[in-house]
Amino acid sequence: MNEASVPRIFSETRRVQRVSRSILRRERHGDAARFILDDICDDIVERLAFVRHEARSSILFGPGSTELSAYLAQGSATVCEAAMADPTQAIAGGPFDLVAVIGQLDAVNDLPGALIHMRNALRPGGLAIASFIGGQSLPRLRAAMLAADGDRPAARIHPMVDARAAPQLLQRAGWKDPVVDTHTLTVRYSSLDRLVSDLRDQGLTSALTDRAPPLGKAALARARAAFRDQADADGKVSETFEIVTLTGRRSLAGS
Repeated sequence: MNEASVPRIFSETRRVQRVSRSILRRERHGDAARFILDDICDDIVERLAFVRHEARSSILFGPGSTELSAYLAQGSATVCEAAMADPTQAIAGGPFDLVAVIGQLDAVNDLPGALIHMRNALRPGGLAIASFIGGQSLPRLRAAMLAADGDRPAARIHPMVDARAAPQLLQRAGWKDPVVDTHTLTVRYSSLDRLVSDLRDQGLTSALTDRAPPLGKAALARARAAFRDQADADGKVSETFEIVTLTGRRSLAGS
């Protein structure tokens, strides 16, 4: 897609800021939440072991890749970590046996372009994996935000990728043997504030170009109450995160 024609829904500055803040929070607070990032990295390790893909050279985008990096760095393999890099730009330093993006493709304007750059950075037969939260995520938080804003809802949670549209995107990007699959994580919360804190810890807050106005005291109180109203019998709210994973290869012909 021509860069000039790509809708500017997301702010690259805000995407980078949310990553840098999440890294800083984990450095300062040893108990910072990282369950989504850990789940993504563990899943990638399992996939690599299952397909027995030998990644002699890899590049990883996004935060929280320490364990994945350690797994890939076994033996003489080389691993480049690019936590702050823009995945929609051409990837330098290749070709790579593996290109992995951890959680960042939920907030990019040119998703087809990012998928093409991932493919182009691979050597023939190389593997691309990208995991991020998808469109079925955070239904309880969405309901709370709608209750907070009343008749004039603001865009407080940015739009997310519908997994049903992903196969066509992969085919357009030229990925060979493309696969799209999803799984769901359910996390239970005693308060809205703890959920928001977990999202900040993992760099999953909104990166919209147009910021929503801040919630006033009354609106925040309505949001907290609406979140509590969705609680189970034990007083905790079950929030869900849909994890979408895209996998594919570059053809052996290198085209």
